[in-house]
Amino acid sequence: MNAPSRVRARLRGEAAEELAARFLAAQGLAILARNYRTRLGEVDIVAREGAVLVFLEVRLRSWAAWGGAAASVDARKQRRIVAAARHYLSRLRAEPPCRFDVLTLDGPAGSPAWIRGAFEAA
Repeated sequence: MNAPSRVRARLRGEAAEELAARFLAAQGLAILARNYRTRLGEVDIVAREGAVLVFLEVRLRSWAAWGGAAASVDARKQRRIVAAARHYLSRLRAEPPCRFDVLTLDGPAGSPAWIRGAFEAA
């Protein structure tokens, strides 16, 4: 992938994360952090839904030729999200109930599909 393609992909990803954050806030979630990064991984959005801390991955796919956005959150990606979530949790006094969600945006229209409890921290 050349530099202009990477820039376009990054900008599309940022726009998808912004759309996801607005969508989640409209659903009543409080956004606590965005793009929480560690050397082991990253969480796109950390939010609170009531007493539950939600670690959310945002996935955008322009076309489903490679299985769609949800299929792209494979075991390796899940491990990296869980590692970043554990780092985030280590900074808290008490560990609240947690959940790992995925918000997908498939196709050019990219209407959000929210998968609550998409995977567990195994």
